[in-house]
Amino acid sequence: MGSLGTAAMARMEERLAWYRALSAEDRSWVGLVAQAGIAAFVEWFGHAGEGRPTPSIEFFGTAPRELKRSVSLQQTVDLVRIVVEVVEAQVEELAAPGGAELLRHAMLRYTRDVAFAAAQVYAREAEARGSWDARLEALIVDALVRGQVDDGLHSWAAALGWTSAPVVVFAGYAPDEDPQSVIDGLRDKGRRLGHELLAGVQGDRLIVIVGGADGVKDAARGVVARFGPGPVVIGPEVPDLHAAARSARAAIAGLRAAAGWPDAPRPVLAEDLLAERALDGDEDARAQLVENVYKPLAGTPLLDTLATYLEQGTSLEATARLLFVHPNTVRYRLRKITELTGYQPTEGRSAFTLQVGLILGRLSVT
Repeated sequence: MGSLGTAAMARMEERLAWYRALSAEDRSWVGLVAQAGIAAFVEWFGHAGEGRPTPSIEFFGTAPRELKRSVSLQQTVDLVRIVVEVVEAQVEELAAPGGAELLRHAMLRYTRDVAFAAAQVYAREAEARGSWDARLEALIVDALVRGQVDDGLHSWAAALGWTSAPVVVFAGYAPDEDPQSVIDGLRDKGRRLGHELLAGVQGDRLIVIVGGADGVKDAARGVVARFGPGPVVIGPEVPDLHAAARSARAAIAGLRAAAGWPDAPRPVLAEDLLAERALDGDEDARAQLVENVYKPLAGTPLLDTLATYLEQGTSLEATARLLFVHPNTVRYRLRKITELTGYQPTEGRSAFTLQVGLILGRLSVT
C-alpha cells in the first residue's frame, strides 16, 4: 500500500497542475488521503462475497478542514481517477492467481460508489453554503436598506466575495411568486450578463443591488423585467457596495413617492422624482433641491425671474412686463437658469421641480 501511495503521488505531480501548485504541507495531506483510500479499498475488498459493505469516504477525514475547502469536486475526481489508474496498472501483480478480473471488477464497483458518495458530500456542502450565502445576502440587503454600513457589512460582503464596482440599487414591488425563485432567477440573469447581484424581498418590496455594470442602463437590462407590476426606481450610481446605502435610500424614497407621478417611465431614476420625494418628506431630496435649485440662483436677478416666470404660468411676455425688461432678456435668464440648475423652466416636469426647489429654498432661509 505504501508503494502504491508513492506511485499515485508521483503520477499526480506529473499530471495535475493544481496539485503542483499546492504547498508542500498540503501535498503531503493529499498523499495521506490517497494512501488512506487505498487502505480503505483493501479493507473493503477483504469482505468477500455479496456481503461487502457499501464503500465509505471516511478516508477523506484524514485531511484537515482547510484542505477540504481548497480542493474542489473536480479535483477530488482527478485524485480518485489517478489512484485508480495506478492500482489498475498493477492489477496483475496484486491479484491472486486467476483473480485479476475479480479485482478489476471490485475496483470499478468501489470507485463508482466512492464517486457517488463524494458527490453527495459536495452536494450537501453546496446546499449548506447556498443557505449560508442566502442568509448573508439577506443581511447585506437589510443593512443597506436600514443604512447600517458598519464593519459587519464589510465582513459579510467579503464572505460573499463581492468585489464589483460601481453599484446601483433598484427598488420596486415583488412579483406574485415564491421569493426564493425570484431571487434565484435574478442571480442567473446577473451571471449571464456578467454582473454581481444581491436581492431581497421585504414584504411586498423587492430590492436588487447590481455591481459591475457599465452604467445604469446596462444594470437595468434583465433586472427590471423580474419586478412585479408598478414602478421600478433606480438609485444613483455609487462607487462601491459600502456607499450603496445612499443609493438604496434614494431608490426606496422614490418608490414611496412614485405614486405622485402616475405617468413616470419604468424604470425611473430616483433623481427624476426629487420633487415628489421632497413633497413626501424625504430630507435628502429636499436638501438636494435647495442645493441644486435655490442656492445657485440666490442673490441674483435669476431668482426673481424664475419666480415671476413660474407665477405667470410660464408666460414669457407677462414675465417681461412685470420685470420691466425685454422678452429676450427673460429668454437669456431662463437659459442661464438651465445652465446653473440642470432644469429647463420651459419644460413641464422641470418647471414643477424648479417650483418645489424654489419654495423649499425660501423655507430654508426663514
